Amino acid sequence: MDMLKEWEAFYLVVGGAAAGLTGLQFVVVTLAAEAHVLRPSTNRAFGTPTIVHFSIVLLMAALLTAPWHSLRPIAACLAVIACCAVVYAALVVRQARKQLDYAPVMEDWVWHALVPIGAYSLLLGAAIGLEAYESSCLFAVGGASLALLFTGIHNAWDSVTYIALGQAGQESARGKDS
Repeated sequence: MDMLKEWEAFYLVVGGAAAGLTGLQFVVVTLAAEAHVLRPSTNRAFGTPTIVHFSIVLLMAALLTAPWHSLRPIAACLAVIACCAVVYAALVVRQARKQLDYAPVMEDWVWHALVPIGAYSLLLGAAIGLEAYESSCLFAVGGASLALLFTGIHNAWDSVTYIALGQAGQESARGKDS
């Protein structure tokens, strides 16, 4: 349990970043709605998962800084989170393939499917081995947390640039029509 104390500052930083970025993602959705580029199907496929990733990072940070007396309940919680998140990520892929408002490119599949599924799979493996390989598995959990945090940052930035460029394109088209 002493090993968890050594990770406390890491999870305070990562959890705080995830919480702050969650708030910024709400701003992104508001901007998209105001720019009239937000469609429910594309938001479910590309916007909502970003909030889910940030929220899971925040939840993991809270779990890993709580005063546990054993690794077993932490491992169980992380395993449940990872299993649910893998299923959710698969549903996101299905939603992304089903929606018709945006044609995902390879970069979208990497950042909206491959990286999150990989991070959640890493988290599941770390949860399973946590009691036996505490140090290595805590690094794997930290790596999964960072992968999800950076995935959220990338995806939020991608959304903002898509909205900004779409808005600029609409204004440019309006200017040509005048």
